Amino acid sequence: MRPIHSFRGSLPLLAIWLGVSSCATLEPGPLPEGAVPLTAPPAYAEWFERTEACAGLSGDFTAIEWYVVPDVTTFETELGDKVGLWEQTGGVTRITIAGAYTEHEMVVRHEMLHELLGREGHPQEYFVTRCQLTWDSWASTEQ
Repeated sequence: MRPIHSFRGSLPLLAIWLGVSSCATLEPGPLPEGAVPLTAPPAYAEWFERTEACAGLSGDFTAIEWYVVPDVTTFETELGDKVGLWEQTGGVTRITIAGAYTEHEMVVRHEMLHELLGREGHPQEYFVTRCQLTWDSWASTEQ
């Protein structure tokens, strides 16, 4: 039987190997039904800069793959109906927008903020206080 100390010495290498191999093999999930590639309009680059400014974070706008589900106000996901969806898997970042909201600054920037934060969830500090990118906080900024 091998001494325990030699097995323990292998754990860090095993952990590194598993981490690297899992990142390399992860594939993005399926797109929402009906989603097609979207060429981001020029306004999206401006909105991304505004979102970086309010969040105090920076990112790579060109790394985002954009999709639209045409002719819908919402699309179905595992979490229910959505108007926008940010996904990051295996180094691929995708944002999908319902067709009715492709020109809605708050919806698009909301998903951009997920990208800048690199996470799901809606921390109030960013989504409400700093950037006003929720339905309620956005409505309070409109005059």
